[in-house]
Amino acid sequence: MRYKYLAILINCFFSGTLWAQKDWKPVEGTLTTTWTSKVNPEKTLPEYPRPQMVRKEWKNLNGLWDYAVVPLLENKPATWQGKILVPFPVESNLSGVGKKSGPANRLWYKRNFTIPADWKDEKILLHFEAVDWETKVWVNGKLLGEHRGGYDDFSFDISSALNTSGTQEILLAVWDPSDSGFQPAGKQFNNPRSIWYTSSTGIWQTVWLEPVPEQHIDDFKLVPDIKKQQLHLYIPGGYDNSYLIEAIAYNNGIKAGTVRGRLNDTLHLQLDHVNYWSPSSPFLYDLEISLYHKNKKMDVVKSYFGMREIKLGKDEKGVVRLLLNNQPVFQLGPLDQGFWPDGLYTAPTDEALRYDIEIEKQLGYNMIRKHVKVESKRWYYWCDKLGMLVWQDMPSGDRHIRKEEPDIERTAQSAYQFKTELLEMIREHANHPSIVTWVPFNEGWGQFQTKEIVQLVRQADPTRLISATSGWADRTEGDMNDIHVYPGPAIPELETNRAAVLGEFGGQALVIKDHLWQMDLTRAPGHIRTSQTKEDLQTVYLGLINKLIDLKQKGLSAAVYTQITDVETEVNGIMTYDRKLIKFDIDQLKKIHQQLIGQ
Repeated sequence: MRYKYLAILINCFFSGTLWAQKDWKPVEGTLTTTWTSKVNPEKTLPEYPRPQMVRKEWKNLNGLWDYAVVPLLENKPATWQGKILVPFPVESNLSGVGKKSGPANRLWYKRNFTIPADWKDEKILLHFEAVDWETKVWVNGKLLGEHRGGYDDFSFDISSALNTSGTQEILLAVWDPSDSGFQPAGKQFNNPRSIWYTSSTGIWQTVWLEPVPEQHIDDFKLVPDIKKQQLHLYIPGGYDNSYLIEAIAYNNGIKAGTVRGRLNDTLHLQLDHVNYWSPSSPFLYDLEISLYHKNKKMDVVKSYFGMREIKLGKDEKGVVRLLLNNQPVFQLGPLDQGFWPDGLYTAPTDEALRYDIEIEKQLGYNMIRKHVKVESKRWYYWCDKLGMLVWQDMPSGDRHIRKEEPDIERTAQSAYQFKTELLEMIREHANHPSIVTWVPFNEGWGQFQTKEIVQLVRQADPTRLISATSGWADRTEGDMNDIHVYPGPAIPELETNRAAVLGEFGGQALVIKDHLWQMDLTRAPGHIRTSQTKEDLQTVYLGLINKLIDLKQKGLSAAVYTQITDVETEVNGIMTYDRKLIKFDIDQLKKIHQQLIGQ
C-alpha cells in the first residue's frame, strides 16, 4: 500500500512541475545567461529578501501569477491573457511574456494564496520589495492602498481583508510611464537606444508574506561609531514607555556586547573589541534585537552590522582624500548598471546577483558605482558580505540640463516625488556598511535645487559622503569635485574642502560575436573607441590605469571605469552582457589594480 501512496506523491510532484513548465517558458530568440536555465517557476528567487531584518516565519509569493495588459482607463480585466513569472518585469524574457506595457496601458496581476494555519493569531503583512511604478493593491476585493515609487519597498497589513479560511486573492494594478513621466526611472526608456535601455514595468523584486505579533519591531537604524567602539541603535515605535529593547551583538557566535533601553531612544551598544569592516576584511557582527513588554518577549529579529567610518581627511601633503577607518584608501571600481539580458532589472538567480560582485572582487576592484538604479536588499547584502564599497546613485528622472545651464524647474509634483523616493532609498539602505557615498544627480539628469537636495541628503544621513552632481554642472556642493572624462583619465582641480574624483572614464568597446543583444552589431555606436581584439582592448585599458597611478600621486582619490558589463547595444563592458565571457585577463587587471589601490 505504501508503494501506491509513493507513486501518487511522485505523480503529483511531476504533474505540478509539468503544469508550471507548460504555463511558463522564457521568451525565445533573446540573449540568455548561464542562469537562465536555472530559473524554476516552482521556486523563483527563494532566498529571504530582507537579510538585515530576519524573522523565522515567512512565505514567498514569487512564481506564476495571472496577468493582463489593458488600456489605462479600463477597469479590472474580464479575462486574463496568460501567466507571468513574478518577479520578472513584463518586458523581460524570464517573465514568459516579453511584451511592452507602455504608458498608455495598465498591467494587472492576480494570484491566489493561503495562510498557514499556525499564523492565525498573528498580524499578516504583505510585502512588495519593488514594483515599478504606481501600484494599487486589493486583497479579496478590498482596496488596501496605493504606492508610488519604483525602487523602494512597501507593505500592507492585510489581516482585516483576509477570509477566515481557505483561498485568498491578491489583485494588483500597475502603471509605469517610464521616461515619458516625471518620476525617477533611471535608464529605462519606452523606445530604448544607445545608452537608454528597455523598461522594467511592474513587479521586479520579491513579493512575500510575513506574520508578526500585534506589537512588533517595524524598523531600526544602525550607526557604527569606531571612535567610541559603539553601535548606535534607534528603534522607533508607536508604543508606550513600558516597551523595552534588548540588542545583543555577536562576534562569530560569541557575545560581543549588549544594550537595553526604551523604544524611540538612541541606544549605545558598547563592543568589547572592534573588528573593522573594509574591502580587504569585510567583518560583520551578528545582531539580535528583541522587543519586551513587562518582561515578556513580544518580537525578535536578527540582523548584522559592520564597524566602519567614511569621511574626508588630508594626507601628509595637505591633499583632501577619502578616508576609510581613518586611512586614505583610493577607491577604484566599475560603473554597474544592474541590467540583465534575460531579466532586465531582475537578476535571474541569487547566484547571478552575487556573481557580478565576485568578478569585481576577483578583478581587484574595491568599489562599485551603482548607476541610476537601486538594487534589491540582497545585492547590498552580498556587497557587505564580500567587501565592496558602494557609491549609490539616485535614479534620475524628469528633464536634463547641459553643463552651462541652470538647474531645471520641476513641478511641485515632480519635486515631491523625487525627494520622497530619495529619502526612502536612504532610509531603506542606510544600515549597509558597504554604502559609503550617495550620488543625488548624474550628469545633469533631472538636476534641480542642488544645494537643497544636498542638505536633504546630509540631514537624512550625516555619516556618508555625497557626490552631489557626478560629472556635470558642479555647484560646489557635497564632498567631491566629480568629473567625467572619456576616455580619460583626468583629474579635476584640487580644492581645500572636497576630494578630487573621476566619476566616469574609459568606455572602451569590444564587439564579441554571439554574445550580443543586437546580433548584427559590428561596431559600438557612440563609443570613444572600438578595439578589434582582446589584446588591443587590454593594452588600452592598462594604459589608462597606468595614467591613473600618476594622477593618484597628483591628488586623485577615486575613479570609476565604464563599465562592468555590456548593456543592450553598449559593448564597453569588462564582461559581455550575458556574463559568459570576460574580455580581459583577470590576473593582469588585478595586479595593476592592486598597484593603484595600494592593497
